[in-house]
Amino acid sequence: MSRTRTALLAAMALVAGATGTAFAVDPGAAGVAAVPCTVDYKIQNQWSTGFTAAVTITNNSAAKSSWSLKWSYAGNQKVTSGWNAKLSQSGAAVTAANETYNAQLATGGSVSFGFQGSYSGSNAVPATFTLDGVTCNVDDGGPGGPTDPPDPGGPSNRVDNPYSGAKVYVNPEWSANAAAEPGGSRVANQPTGVWLDRIAAINGAGGKMGLRAHLDEALRQKGSGELVVQFVIYNLPGRDCSALASNGELKADEIGRYKTDYIDPIKAILADPKYASLRIVTTVEIDSLPNLVTNTGSRPTAVPQCDVMKANGNYVKGVGYALNKLGDVPNVYNYVDAGHHGWIGWDDNFGPTAAIMKEAATAEGATVNDVHGFITNTANYSALKENNFTINDTVAGKSVRESKWVDWNRYLDELSYAQAFRNQLVSAGFNSNIGMLIDTSRNGWGGAARPTGPGATTSVDTYVDGGRYDRRFNAGNWCNQSGAGLGERPQASPATGIDAYVWMKPPGESDGSSKAIPNDEGKGFDRMCDPTYTGNPRNNNNMSGALPDAPVSGHWFSAQFRQLMQNAYPPLS
Repeated sequence: MSRTRTALLAAMALVAGATGTAFAVDPGAAGVAAVPCTVDYKIQNQWSTGFTAAVTITNNSAAKSSWSLKWSYAGNQKVTSGWNAKLSQSGAAVTAANETYNAQLATGGSVSFGFQGSYSGSNAVPATFTLDGVTCNVDDGGPGGPTDPPDPGGPSNRVDNPYSGAKVYVNPEWSANAAAEPGGSRVANQPTGVWLDRIAAINGAGGKMGLRAHLDEALRQKGSGELVVQFVIYNLPGRDCSALASNGELKADEIGRYKTDYIDPIKAILADPKYASLRIVTTVEIDSLPNLVTNTGSRPTAVPQCDVMKANGNYVKGVGYALNKLGDVPNVYNYVDAGHHGWIGWDDNFGPTAAIMKEAATAEGATVNDVHGFITNTANYSALKENNFTINDTVAGKSVRESKWVDWNRYLDELSYAQAFRNQLVSAGFNSNIGMLIDTSRNGWGGAARPTGPGATTSVDTYVDGGRYDRRFNAGNWCNQSGAGLGERPQASPATGIDAYVWMKPPGESDGSSKAIPNDEGKGFDRMCDPTYTGNPRNNNNMSGALPDAPVSGHWFSAQFRQLMQNAYPPLS
């Protein structure tokens, strides 16, 4: 958050005032020594008997391999639960010690944790904090002196659901491609996401519009009402460690370039006061964090490059940095990608994925307040709602969960997964008012082959396979799927806990090439985009189900777009 960045700069001095508030001092002033550490303590929510707080420590001294922060309350506050730190209390004295995963605290590095507490009477911010016995400077989260202005980007300045009562930006470049296809004018006015998938995309690459051009066009479309414009933040180092088709330009260790050459310029443009009237939604780094859970270690689905990214921490650091920087902009709404039910819906993936998202959301100076919500099914094909059977059905003595298609997953579709995963995220420490987005751009599965009822009850597999809308060979298939159709049109507040159905992936843009195609975008060839590929452990060794003759990811794929219109559900008129 911006106050954290202002108040936690390395060279500061404590200027005592009547209230004991800390003020930042010009680090260039002669004779001012660097403060060894700073603490940003914010009361996030408060009610008559309790409160939640977020604490960020910045270390300005030598790097630490472990840390312990201590403070004492002047009142009767009691810590009742916490996250991202081991918290203990004796009388008024509280100690917060590192967890194993956040023990390293580099020089200039930050770490965040949070907790819930009880109180009665007053709930004053502690006056003194010590990090490993050394007194830190304090930022109490309230307005300071003239050099320490209040943060304009706090969550209280954002609406609960940015899509409510707002139009959504229509990308004129996508719209022109859609309109040029036979029958494409029926959907050419639909809003879609704009993908910033490399550094060059910020200023415009290959003759395409850059970020400022899209924002300027969004202002034109806005008129006198409210308008949401959607951007996909998608350029992590070592991007998409398990999917070669969407590999990116940055190497696994180029976290520095990600920060300075990609996120920082995006933040600077989004923060331009010219665009302050827009509601800017970001989808943050699709497919990154779930890979660290499902495709690492000793699992049969493990990929060596994903082990590299888990070990170097650059997915967690990159997502945290993006959330922190973009969260500083008052009219930006960050939604973190949360995979889809056919990836995360199993018990051994569900909780750990929420936990690693919490870790990323509190890395690199970010806090949970920088996360407005999460998005599922981004650029994927999972059906929104399977109506012909339920997870509790039993056929021929077997549960639906035992079928080959469901394969012991707890969720059949995206709506049930998104709503359940939202609850899991709140339990992991995210704010209770987070909202979910579901990408419905290609999950309609309509057309003549759409089932009208359940399958025969001769076996659990015939029952499920005969009734399911999603006609992929396996829910792990993701590339240019044959038989897919446009899904529900973008709409706000369609279901409980869901901020919107969106078309974040522009329909008609390829997921990857069917064969190796040389390109200057860093995108490789993935056999999952080859129609002849017989699969791997990540799709239970099924055929890929990909369409033939596909171009490089992100390029227009006319045959796919025509199929999506033909199989749209609800059907196009």
